[in-house]
Amino acid sequence: MEIRKEYFADERQDDLHEIGQSRPRSDLPGHVTGKTNYFADRTFPGLTHLKMVRSPHHHANIRSIDTSEAEKHPGVIRVLTAKDVPHNVYTILILIQVGPEDETVLADRKVSWKGQAVVAVVATSERAAQEAAAKVRIDYEVLPAVFDMLEALKPDAPEVNEHHPGNYYHYDSGDHRKVRFGDIDAGFAMADHILEQTYHSSPIEQAPAETTGCIVTPDGNDRFTCYTNTQAMFFTLDNTSIILQMPGHKLHMVGGTVGGGFGGKVDVIVEPIAILAAKLTNRPVSFIYSREEEMQISSPRAAETIILRDGVMNDGRLVARKVTGYTDAGAFSRHSPYGAQKGAAHYPGPYTVPNVWIDTYCVYTNRTPSSAMRGFGVTIADFALEVQMDKLARLIGMDPLEFRFINAYRDGDIKAHRQPTEGAALIECMQEASRVANWPVAEKYMAMSSRGREA
Repeated sequence: MEIRKEYFADERQDDLHEIGQSRPRSDLPGHVTGKTNYFADRTFPGLTHLKMVRSPHHHANIRSIDTSEAEKHPGVIRVLTAKDVPHNVYTILILIQVGPEDETVLADRKVSWKGQAVVAVVATSERAAQEAAAKVRIDYEVLPAVFDMLEALKPDAPEVNEHHPGNYYHYDSGDHRKVRFGDIDAGFAMADHILEQTYHSSPIEQAPAETTGCIVTPDGNDRFTCYTNTQAMFFTLDNTSIILQMPGHKLHMVGGTVGGGFGGKVDVIVEPIAILAAKLTNRPVSFIYSREEEMQISSPRAAETIILRDGVMNDGRLVARKVTGYTDAGAFSRHSPYGAQKGAAHYPGPYTVPNVWIDTYCVYTNRTPSSAMRGFGVTIADFALEVQMDKLARLIGMDPLEFRFINAYRDGDIKAHRQPTEGAALIECMQEASRVANWPVAEKYMAMSSRGREA
């Protein structure tokens, strides 16, 4: 017991003065000398290469698939289609009860976006795999496609994904996520000014230096080791186990240094099919995106449309905020239903608004499925909110920083999702920012505190 006391005493003596200090990264020497090992630096005897046959169409039915010529191509070891995948429909977030499963590993009856994987070719070299992939013949019936979220929600829009009727995600709250707080009509009725603006963003590609990929080796006894640059090791392990109908202890995932991800490597896309290929061929398999695939196939940040309607008083108080947000999932869910839900919780911003009404929709279009990227569901919302705050300040002739001081949330304030604010430091952050930027604000704002509205 005495040892434990001494241990905790040592912990309390830690200075913990890291802010403002320059600390060298522990992995820096390896990066600058080229000694850092990435998953693709590994090589194995008999290594094979997997290449995908991808849809050239945004939306089409698959009438037939002919792989006979590809199978005859020199160097080809195996050609895989949907019938080879034990559980060929999945959703990454099914592990946290975000469903239904809506995406195929390899398309079988239809394709819903340009670049969707249909056939996997495994060969002794990248060149042989690419040449054989070009020999796969797929007969498509091209269908109308929709790329705009508001068009996708119209009654006569093409159905993008059969698992999502109406082209929107169905939450337990209905066809969208909702936040209701206060009396929005009363808030707008009392406002001196009302400002409504619409903000749009396009998909944003993470563009990592290292493309998505993995290398899989069969280890005997139906066990496999997968060297991967995933950012979500346990999502990858558990989803692969479900897709391949294999117990998790048969799958050994090995991570390591990721050559850039920014959220773009959380999707379980390459590992299941690569492990399946290794299982069916009993050979090591490498499946690595080309740069073209990384830009076209990997999940970008979702496109968003945000409609903000705010009511503000002449003295700077926000009294009403109504938000309608649309998140473009692309053809499949991946992380987008979660991103849209995060937006619903975040749209009031770091401000105390007494009357709030929020509706957010996750919409399906025939675009590349979107997913995570650095604060997804919040980042674009913050852009829209802060631009709106600047416009509101100009509308009432107030300094934009002082306007934010008036509305900044403080300890004890009740947020729109009915949780009290705790540990706020926004006031102090803005005070320090005004000093550093030499942005003068009135002394009364510099005397404020986040500890409460009377502090």
